[in-house]
Amino acid sequence: MEIRYAISAREYQRLTTAELRADFVLENLFTPGQIQLLYWETDRAVVGSIVPRDAPLQLETDTELASTYFCERREVGVINIGAPGAVIVDGTRYEVGAFECLYIGRGSQEVVFHSAEAGAPAKFYLMSYPAHTTYPTTLAKQSDANQLHLGSQETANERTIFQYIHEKGIKSCQLVMGFTRLKPGSVWNTMPPHTHLRRSEVYLYCEVPAEAAVFHMMGPGDETRNVLMHNEQVVLSPSWSVHCGCGTQAYIFIWAMGGENQRFDDMDGIAIADIR
Repeated sequence: MEIRYAISAREYQRLTTAELRADFVLENLFTPGQIQLLYWETDRAVVGSIVPRDAPLQLETDTELASTYFCERREVGVINIGAPGAVIVDGTRYEVGAFECLYIGRGSQEVVFHSAEAGAPAKFYLMSYPAHTTYPTTLAKQSDANQLHLGSQETANERTIFQYIHEKGIKSCQLVMGFTRLKPGSVWNTMPPHTHLRRSEVYLYCEVPAEAAVFHMMGPGDETRNVLMHNEQVVLSPSWSVHCGCGTQAYIFIWAMGGENQRFDDMDGIAIADIR
């Protein structure tokens, strides 16, 4: 398991582009036949990918977690961005299609990932945070998500938000997770930007065309920088940083948060006129 330590807003001011990417961007996820996990010191998050092919892949614990099994003290959110697959949790099988979500509760001992077809593998995206109690493992289809339709063509941000794990949806200890799909012709997400000191956030950009990219903005509102994001790359957003982006074409991004509360609308907004 790779480990990345927390970076302060003061350190951020001195980082080069290459150093920003080394600290905040995950570039090479979703490798066929592998589980890849990263432990982020901020909120003790674990982010990763599982791409089973011919053989299933089991989620194992790691020395750094100091646990008997991965979910001994953790909850997990999984969204599949690939072909159909399945997750078997302590003997119960859950079929997970494209952009469907599985919440795996604390105490789940055996978690195994399968692809329906080896030649067209599932691509499971994983987010995990420490959990203090147990909520039931729950599967949600897109039709189960709470859908919010926001934005407009005039502001180039017409989009649909699919909320899966949140205070009025799938119950969890601190994990909040879902995805946003921009409509063709819309490219901006989360504008005007915001921060929320109570929790950190992680974005996975996906369905970004090969010839396209997303300019992801980060940093304090008065000192923003951008990192260029390509398909199936992840950016880590500490609590002191804004997190918004503009693509050269429409795309999807999966958002996940962990921290002090689960209110989706808990945001400290920054006026566009104040962004620097």
